[in-house]
Amino acid sequence: MLKPLLLVALLGLTACSSSTSNSDADYIPKPKGYPRIDLPPHRYVSIAPTHPYQFEVNRIARVLPDTFSRAEPHWIFVDYPAFHATIQLTYKPVLNDPARLRAMLQDSYKLVGKHKIKATEIKEQVQKLPSGLWANVIELQGEVPSQVQFITTDTTTHFLRGALYFNTATANDSLAPVIQYIRQDVQHMLQTLKWRK
Repeated sequence: MLKPLLLVALLGLTACSSSTSNSDADYIPKPKGYPRIDLPPHRYVSIAPTHPYQFEVNRIARVLPDTFSRAEPHWIFVDYPAFHATIQLTYKPVLNDPARLRAMLQDSYKLVGKHKIKATEIKEQVQKLPSGLWANVIELQGEVPSQVQFITTDTTTHFLRGALYFNTATANDSLAPVIQYIRQDVQHMLQTLKWRK
């Protein structure tokens, strides 16, 4: 009686070990998954003329007032709800004061400098805009919280700074298509920028 039970137990163990080895042999590691990102075509509309500046934004974005406690008049968010991204725009009047302008430029570059710890590369490009204005566009590579920033001014009256931020923990390499998409929108904003008197 003991021998048939022993035989059944051995057969069961053999069957288990052979099925385990087959499943191990069939295992194929899956590639790392990335979230699916659908990028709509770029279509632009003008923002409401309630600020000292005017430009066109992507139709999928919402223009919202800046809600930070230290926000000043004419500070806004260009919000991309589908991408959990915003371009924060901070505007300041220059008041024909070279020292004030210099301080605003220094503050802007200090904010860029805070990203040096995580940035693998920081590129700055000076662009001449169709309006005759100049803009400094700063692109930051690496796991930085802001991948694109810009500064533009007419040096006497208007100063505008923009910075792109994502409200997500997704790594920047996964966000690369969205960063590129919004970078194109930033370029369009600058190309259509006009100061209002």
